[in-house]
Amino acid sequence: MDDRERALDAAHRRATEFLETLEERPVWPRADLQEMMHAFGGPLAEDGIDPATVIEEIAERADPGLVAIPGGRFFGFVIGGTHPAALAADWLVSAWDQNSGSSLLTPATVAMERVAGQWMLDLLGLPATASVGFVTGGQLANFTCLATARHAVLARVGWDIAELGVRGAPPLRFVVGADRHGSVDRAARFLGIGRIELTVVDSDDQGRMRADALERALTGGEGPLIVCLQAGEVHTGAFDDFGPLVRIARRHDAWVHVDGAFGLWAAASPALRHLTDGIDEADSWATDAHKTLNVPYDCGMAIVRDPADSIAAFRTGGDYLIYSGLDPWDVTPELSRRARGVPAWAALRSLGRSGVARLMDRLHANAVSMAEGLASIGGVEMVNDVDYTQVMFRLGTDDDTRALGAAILAEGTAVVTGAEWRGRAALRCSMSSWATTPGDVDRTVRAIRGLVTAVPPAN
Repeated sequence: MDDRERALDAAHRRATEFLETLEERPVWPRADLQEMMHAFGGPLAEDGIDPATVIEEIAERADPGLVAIPGGRFFGFVIGGTHPAALAADWLVSAWDQNSGSSLLTPATVAMERVAGQWMLDLLGLPATASVGFVTGGQLANFTCLATARHAVLARVGWDIAELGVRGAPPLRFVVGADRHGSVDRAARFLGIGRIELTVVDSDDQGRMRADALERALTGGEGPLIVCLQAGEVHTGAFDDFGPLVRIARRHDAWVHVDGAFGLWAAASPALRHLTDGIDEADSWATDAHKTLNVPYDCGMAIVRDPADSIAAFRTGGDYLIYSGLDPWDVTPELSRRARGVPAWAALRSLGRSGVARLMDRLHANAVSMAEGLASIGGVEMVNDVDYTQVMFRLGTDDDTRALGAAILAEGTAVVTGAEWRGRAALRCSMSSWATTPGDVDRTVRAIRGLVTAVPPAN
């Protein structure tokens, strides 16, 4: 075996060993950043070592600092595990080493991305002719869609941002919900839109934008307009009522964007599709395949109704580049990049239409089961309606709630993460992984039940 084969063999063996530990491994890491810095740090050695030995060192030293995200009891943030087909396909992507911006340069990987995009549009009930740009995640998907939106709405009033820039451009109205995700604000900041420039629309007790409040916010205003809606509030899982909201926005000539990082996938389930009614009438949609579709990290999708808008915002120059129509580098900010859509193709091919629907239904069923189990624990108060995959709960006081959150992480059975909802501390459980079983839910509820009785009441 040569160096490459030995290194790959070591990586495969060590990866398999790690995955075999997930059932009993503490879900939260057992070492902190400083310990990991000590494990990997020190001066760079003068001489190198065998690549296989490097892999062995990485696996051995990293082990205490690894989070059991691929297992069935990681419920923190909104992070899915990795589906087996997607994981294996991602290994191929690294081995193939295809720079996947151009279909002429790398036709195999670009074809898989394009087909994966077509399958997603079909599953999600979105326009079949939309452009699908594969980016790093939900943050860049929101940025890509909103950059396209900014270019398009300014063009409607005669301002070519590519030629004239933003200085002196007509003022842009950027309308968001009170319970939007922070990645929307961050994308706006990247685009030169400050916090005080946002028009914030009130939401209901679950975080859904209120139609009457949107109507008031838009009435009497003038100029280029972008309205951001949401499929899946990150704490409650709530979905905006898209039909009425889109109609209001359309009357004011708005570009409508939907942040659907994890919620957009509800449309793939006949039982959950009602949550996304009217979503197909928007102009752009952002989602994140490493959440609900369970592919490896580095796979978000920026979807735009009219590909011409994407091309206008992102097509680059360069006489040495080869253009062949609608290539990946025409619809995203990147030129050079890995073939991140290949694992998405693999996951979709492995699951099929019915498998994706069953995955969405299972995530929802696990969330309902978790909520029922937690509600049966004395002292636990449920905070949200479990319409999708998010479960939020708390104890009687903020101090007790935060103490329980710390105790859950220290105990190690499962991971939930802290939040604040309507001014009070809460704990958040996100059902995002294909690997979660009813047994994982029961085991987590038992562990939390024991910890609730052990948390001393706050004075």
